[in-house]
Amino acid sequence: MFTTRPEIAGTFGVVATTHWIASQVGMSVLERGGNAFDAAVATAFVLNVAEPHLNGPGGDVPIILHDARAGTQHVVCGQGVAPDAATPAAFAALGLDLVPGTGLLPAVVPGAWDAWMRVLRDWGTWEVQDVLEYAIGYAARGIHIVPRVAAGIAGMAPMFQQEWKTSAAVWLPNGEAPAAGSLFRRPALAAAWQRLCRDAVGPSREARIDAARNAFYRGWGAEAIGRFYANNEILDTSGQRHRGLLTADDMARWAAPVEEPLRYEYHRHTVLKCGPWTQGPSMLQALAILKGFDIGAMDPNGSAFVHVVTEAIKLAMADREGYYGDPEQAEVPLEALLSDAYNAERRALIGDEASHELRPGNVSGFQPVVDHHAQDRIALLNRAPGVGEPTVARLGATGGDTCHIDIIDRWGNMISATPSGGWLQSSPVIPELGFPLSTRGQMFWAKPGHPNSIAPRKRPRSTLSPSMALRDGQAWLSFGTPGGDQQDQWQLIMFLRMVHHNLGIQQAIDAPSFHSEHFPSSFWPRVARPGKLVIEGRFEEAVLEDLLRRGHKAEMGDPWSEGRLSGARIEADGQMFAGANPRGMQGYAVGR
Repeated sequence: MFTTRPEIAGTFGVVATTHWIASQVGMSVLERGGNAFDAAVATAFVLNVAEPHLNGPGGDVPIILHDARAGTQHVVCGQGVAPDAATPAAFAALGLDLVPGTGLLPAVVPGAWDAWMRVLRDWGTWEVQDVLEYAIGYAARGIHIVPRVAAGIAGMAPMFQQEWKTSAAVWLPNGEAPAAGSLFRRPALAAAWQRLCRDAVGPSREARIDAARNAFYRGWGAEAIGRFYANNEILDTSGQRHRGLLTADDMARWAAPVEEPLRYEYHRHTVLKCGPWTQGPSMLQALAILKGFDIGAMDPNGSAFVHVVTEAIKLAMADREGYYGDPEQAEVPLEALLSDAYNAERRALIGDEASHELRPGNVSGFQPVVDHHAQDRIALLNRAPGVGEPTVARLGATGGDTCHIDIIDRWGNMISATPSGGWLQSSPVIPELGFPLSTRGQMFWAKPGHPNSIAPRKRPRSTLSPSMALRDGQAWLSFGTPGGDQQDQWQLIMFLRMVHHNLGIQQAIDAPSFHSEHFPSSFWPRVARPGKLVIEGRFEEAVLEDLLRRGHKAEMGDPWSEGRLSGARIEADGQMFAGANPRGMQGYAVGR
């Protein structure tokens, strides 16, 4: 099987991320005696500087970790909640039937800072200043600008200059977008992080970390956010200017919770995902459907494999649309959705031909609510910059995207995290902080009656979806990808090829992939393209022809266009392996 680069192998530690500098920072922490959790926190803050079009300090992050000493796995939820003022009635009063995709209205409490501080406090060993040292250095002294960052800023320049003036001050130094290959500085961000380090005062490491958390969520950070959101009217994708709903009180009442991961048993493997406040359970549902097919007998690059996996994804995503939401505020029938009996019924719906219907299943006592008119909103994608499915570049979208981190240390600790949100395209920069906030609230429905309808202190159903897998009960694989609605599609494909076709991490990443756009997007304006299937350009032409014969609205994409996967695994003999995505020429794995 062809690979673009060798799979990294070692016994001391491995790191794989979506940017080479971040990967090197993670490895530096391991070399200096830090564990996987210290390394992940330092790496995440560097990604804020290296990939600002993909994530930011004011964004979100779901995290799955394996604590080797305790032999346990945990989810740390860095997905913030909606403001108290965010209700369907509030949006109806503004004449809005969708939560805008940019601006101030879709803001939720920024969850990433507290989630990373929770990881550092409860599982790490370093101080706040230690993990922020790398990121502060890059923000203050400058970081190499890759072409996609330069292009993202240039694409937003008119919006910044005309409407989001505080963003122009950060992203357009001297009135111009930075050139690719130039050194780009973020002095206001460096100053904000330095202030948080100064706030980290207390009698113990844990107390110092909590002091930094309090400074952001219950101190000057929250006050800066509250003032900016109350005192500014900002243009958003609705074509109107709105004030924000987020307040300092909303910030003060939130802290990142720790949860048990969802688990599904599949061919000797236990796959771990976050709860239905993400789309993560859809991957588990797809596995439950596919369990009844002989995947190992299929050519992993053949049309039968693509067809069956796609149809399973479509069924799982229909259930995502109908049933998922924040389980703290909505009853989600996960036990039924992951049961063998239910998925035997779902499996029976897969035939030789593609379905063009959005088909949620029937769970006793529940009535799924899905949008059968999502394809009617496609024209809205061209209304404003910064909108739409972030990774589908062929649509001309200038929206933000996501990063990913996988790390294993010498003690066997493992972490998988998918930082996102708060990207430069999302909303205007808050001057005192030097960064914008997440617009994850766009993933809520603005109308009542759905598990994912907007409500105070509720988490939006996020697309962010890190993964972890145990093999025969032992921690084995950490993996994930950016990609919005594609995340649990590309990860599923990678995992199936590793389990059933014995591909290594790099082989599975490099293999040509595919995705469906059949179901409503999670991003404003929440469009769907029923039956649409995109396969990477390196598939054989005969595969495309057979998929078209089966009724898929299939098309061939560019040769290297599907996914930004990375992964790290540890085998029973103690060897560690890692791989990263060659697409986009940014992701790298390192280790020794």
